[in-house]
Amino acid sequence: MTEQEGRLSHAEEEILSDEDSDAYFNDFLVRHTLKERSITIQWLPVVTRPEGEDYSLHRLLLGTYTGQDQQNYLMIVTVIASVKVPHENHDCFNESESDRWNIEMKIYHQGEVNKVCYNPRNPCLIGTNNSSGDVLIFDSTKQPSVPDPSRKCTPELILKGHTQEGFGLSWNPIINGCIISASDDTTICLWDVNTTPTQGGTIDAMTIFTEHTSIVNDVAWHPSHQTMFGSVADDKRFKIWDTWLTCTAHICILATGSADENIVVWDIRNLSRKLYSVTTFQDANYQVHWSPHEKILASSGIDKNQSPLVDVICLERDGDVYELSWNLNEPWLISCVSDFGDVTIWQLAEHHYQQSLNVER
Repeated sequence: MTEQEGRLSHAEEEILSDEDSDAYFNDFLVRHTLKERSITIQWLPVVTRPEGEDYSLHRLLLGTYTGQDQQNYLMIVTVIASVKVPHENHDCFNESESDRWNIEMKIYHQGEVNKVCYNPRNPCLIGTNNSSGDVLIFDSTKQPSVPDPSRKCTPELILKGHTQEGFGLSWNPIINGCIISASDDTTICLWDVNTTPTQGGTIDAMTIFTEHTSIVNDVAWHPSHQTMFGSVADDKRFKIWDTWLTCTAHICILATGSADENIVVWDIRNLSRKLYSVTTFQDANYQVHWSPHEKILASSGIDKNQSPLVDVICLERDGDVYELSWNLNEPWLISCVSDFGDVTIWQLAEHHYQQSLNVER
């Protein structure tokens, strides 16, 4: 026996050994060679189990990665999976892969598909990173199952913000339509796809995070915390982000008023300590109310005839002020009612608050 024949025999033995291992260690196995390679894959969450059958139907997301000079595709593939079978029955490993694999949808894609993922709050919405830096959003219910040569790539939305391609993409599992993307341009972009797009179907990033100093490789939302996500980058840093810190409306900030003349501001994620406390001119605070337009609190209560503050506006009126309301459409327009039956409506003069707000910003 020649050395080459010996090597071939050894290779054949390895193949046979692998097949035996597959049959022993797996209840089900399908290998399928793609015509165009993909570097991204994700199961869709829906499964179909036909009544009386011993198989289930699953769907996969794939995207081709074939180079800029070739047409690329976003693909939805149906996979037929058998139920668990005895180990001595190896028939499930010998069936034709074409019987178990069907390309359900093939959608034209602009550039290579670097990453694909579906919206967990609406699995019909599929996001992709492409090679130009854009994030494309497709609605699988609005796309043809077979590519239309006259249409080319027609995503429902194009998300703008990156200047280079990216390979990280993550939908918020709690807030519907909120998506983040990582990019080679060292940034992370955040969008809300529910935002009204331009006439060309584009949406600019709501927030661009710039703390990394090198290529951002991946991002992922926290599975149960709606404002928190993580990122990793070539700067050898793993960062945890909380989007509420970049918002003017802080969803985790709570204010309380009490009979001891104090207004206290809390972070509901850590109620063991107060963020800060303000002593008001009132004997007791009946109500505190955040402004819908600025980071301002108004309080109502029993008047002690002292000076009001700017960041906390205490309503000085005759008698007890029972309740107040900020106007949603006109900044700084407030109304209140007192125990004398009076209704007061007024708008605070700009010079009372503008200097303080400008210093803060």
